[in-house]
Amino acid sequence: ESMKALAAPYRDAGIEAVVGIDARGFIFATGVALELGAGFVPVRKAGKLPYQTIEADYDLEYGSSRVAIHKDALRPGAKIALVDDLLATGGTSAAAVSLLETLDAEIVGISFLIELGFLNGRDKFSKRSNRPIHALITY
Repeated sequence: ESMKALAAPYRDAGIEAVVGIDARGFIFATGVALELGAGFVPVRKAGKLPYQTIEADYDLEYGSSRVAIHKDALRPGAKIALVDDLLATGGTSAAAVSLLETLDAEIVGISFLIELGFLNGRDKFSKRSNRPIHALITY
């Protein structure tokens, strides 16, 4: 049922691909992709993808890290949904959004199973755009 609920905002949006963030996000993004009849595209930790990539850095509470996507993963203008398991501080998801913007994808929305609202992760997105952000469970 959680996959159906995560897919609901995108049912009639013409989503071509659902992008999931390494690693738990893969579980939810593939389920949403199946619900929508769309493709799945992974955003992984740097150095894990086999082909040419683009990368983005982000800050963690204890340092920094980097995520990557294949440079040919999406066509320009592709309608996508970004799905992950958890929105905490927003750093990883904001880095993924940066990658998708570099590929000129049309980000229809961003969805999370759980949002830790007290960490203000939405702030990382609200400064960048007015894309809808969905969370099934908010604490």
